[in-house]
Amino acid sequence: MGVVSNKVERENLKPGDHIYSWRLAYAYSHHGIYVDKGNVIHFTQGDGQEIGTGTGLDHIIGSSLPQHPLDNPCPICGDESRRAGVISSCIDCFLLGGDLYRYEYGVTRAFFLAKARGTCTLALSESEEQVIHRAFYFHCMGFGVYHFMKNNCEDFALCCKTGLKVFPTAKVGQSGQVASFQAAAPTTFQAFLSVPLAVLARSSPLVYAATTIGSLVASYGTYCVKRYINDTGVRQDVKRVVLEG
Repeated sequence: MGVVSNKVERENLKPGDHIYSWRLAYAYSHHGIYVDKGNVIHFTQGDGQEIGTGTGLDHIIGSSLPQHPLDNPCPICGDESRRAGVISSCIDCFLLGGDLYRYEYGVTRAFFLAKARGTCTLALSESEEQVIHRAFYFHCMGFGVYHFMKNNCEDFALCCKTGLKVFPTAKVGQSGQVASFQAAAPTTFQAFLSVPLAVLARSSPLVYAATTIGSLVASYGTYCVKRYINDTGVRQDVKRVVLEG
């Protein structure tokens, strides 16, 4: 397991690996399942868009990603990367020029909290054969409607690896990066809200510094707890996916 980085070389990949690549200066990551011979099965909105928020940000994200011209598709996987849903493409189209990373499974609690969002889980992976079987099944049958918060590419890869999926009524899926975004927003606001309160109280510089540091530490602790309880290996609102014959 990579303590500092999950970066991996292509020649070290194994069938059934959950891989990902960062996009837009680490703003988010795109996830998929490595099958074999340079092929990756992954879940996308289609037409070059791998993330959707329902806002104007989608156009910015889509236009910022490198794409093959319509009249010059990828010589390996054709125009597969422009389709919506669960698709199979070559690893170059999956990476879009980014670096290759491997998602870690069965990590310890300390390791999980030390790592960045959406890079590992406490949940255990099932066998290579089961993972690949699910990936191909979803490639044929679909994985539902793409939803940034509830059903995205990381949710897809986690389901292929563990056979677990959150209930449809959940507000947030099992995606580690989405859980981190959700956890970070309120805790960051609370941390900075306490700073002007200290000023208004006309505290001494020492008290002011202690108040600020204490608030930041408490907010980070809350952030870690929220990340932890939303992990696939811990949360209780997951169920096993039964594949139809």
